[in-house]
Amino acid sequence: MSEYNNNKKSPVTAEDWKRMFDTVIDRSGSGDLKHGALLPRWGRDDLLPLWVADMDFATPQFITDALRKRLDHSLFGYTVMPDEFWTTIINWIRTHHQWEVKRQWMSFVPGIVKGIGLAVNIFTRPDEKVIIQPPVYHPFRLVPLGNGREVVFNPLKEDNGTYEMDFDNLQRVADDKCKLLILCNPHNPAGVCWSRETLVRLADFCRERNIIVISDEIHCDMAIFGHKHIPFASVSEAARENSITFQAPTKTFNIAGLISSYAIVPNNQIRAKFYRWLQANEMDEATLFAPIATIAAFENGEEWRRHMLEYVEDNVRFVEDYCRENIKGIRPWRPQASFLVWLDCRELNLSHDELLDLFIDKAHLALNDGEMFGKKEGHGFMRLNVATPRVILKRGLDQLAAAVRANVR
Repeated sequence: MSEYNNNKKSPVTAEDWKRMFDTVIDRSGSGDLKHGALLPRWGRDDLLPLWVADMDFATPQFITDALRKRLDHSLFGYTVMPDEFWTTIINWIRTHHQWEVKRQWMSFVPGIVKGIGLAVNIFTRPDEKVIIQPPVYHPFRLVPLGNGREVVFNPLKEDNGTYEMDFDNLQRVADDKCKLLILCNPHNPAGVCWSRETLVRLADFCRERNIIVISDEIHCDMAIFGHKHIPFASVSEAARENSITFQAPTKTFNIAGLISSYAIVPNNQIRAKFYRWLQANEMDEATLFAPIATIAAFENGEEWRRHMLEYVEDNVRFVEDYCRENIKGIRPWRPQASFLVWLDCRELNLSHDELLDLFIDKAHLALNDGEMFGKKEGHGFMRLNVATPRVILKRGLDQLAAAVRANVR
């Protein structure tokens, strides 16, 4: 038995779980972005894709079963959002993050990046500014810029294989035109679970200056190696009353294509302004399958999630050991959350173009280029997705090791 069956029975041994995540799935013909974007983005389609942040693991069977059950009722007209969608989310957040969220604080949003774009347009004018903290998920920069807003950079500081916030710099760059700060919590690409002390300090800073914090918490259910995610809005009154939180089950349960995201806004005035706009434009209405998948994930998914994260942890360790033994010039930074590993390649002493040539044309790998997360801050880094069967991960590292050896001769 290699996966959940219709009676919700789980694999009985650790080996059964490992076999499940070790299974290589042929994604050809599914229209997946990971493979379909290779030729337009990299100019070649013979690359091993270890880039976009979804997983190569099968979506859990209990989610597929729930969707299939609805498909058997072959009429897909307009539907209402079931109350169970909200109670299931509230219970999950209470259980996993010890945060008591009220139903009236919540709304469906059609994707977290879209939610950020909506917030940028609703809470800033064209002459106002948005603060981001690079190296960081690139839509944080592209979305405000694409909507005609100026982006202010508050770069993170390196701290022995991780990052910390630079509050001295934040004090210098935050002027009266700064109206939003987009927080990545947990952080992408480095996987930092921000401490309570850091979040409280950030909340106090932003509340004093009337800068609303947009907290992207899509990786919140993927803390690993004993770390814990802390929801930004839960740390203090200043955080609660001056923030918009975005969460989703989509990364954790590999259902990104279903689009099931939600906003949490405790402050009455911020919530009224944001949700009024969502409602007027029908942006708060979920697609048919989003609530079905979310309810199935949060009601039945804890055991699957736990074993998936254990497999991811082992993959991170595998990358660390492999690089230490076979690729001396590359140092993986251990993430505290998610399945993304920030590869520090600076000891290879390559220019940006030379690093891309090494990974793409010599190693035949498609990873996210570090500079997309911050031209200066991400220089010399590459982002590796390790949510893939071990055999695929080893193949990629073998190709990279061979390319590095050939490059230094």
